[in-house]
Amino acid sequence: MPLYEYRCEGCGQQFEVVQPVSARAEETACPHCQARKATRLMSAFASKIVGDHKPGFAEMKAYSMLNERMDKFSKLPPVAGKRAMPPPNVTQEGGSGSKRGEGTS
Repeated sequence: MPLYEYRCEGCGQQFEVVQPVSARAEETACPHCQARKATRLMSAFASKIVGDHKPGFAEMKAYSMLNERMDKFSKLPPVAGKRAMPPPNVTQEGGSGSKRGEGTS
């Protein structure tokens, strides 16, 4: 359960309470004056990495896997049936087969 910081609007004291995430601030009683006028404060938190985990390790591993795969792909033979690019400035009209600007009388 997380630790929340509160300020009592009745007596002005600040206090901390370990509560479930579902707990509402208006239901929190002040330990000094027992008033239910607490407002939850934004607080900073600290985290600690335990073990041999290095920040960015997952990214480094992903990049090394990508580079390994790209090396394997570069050694493959070229694709036999490459698609030809259409010539530039050619437009296809819907089903008529005639080009724009040509008139039929």
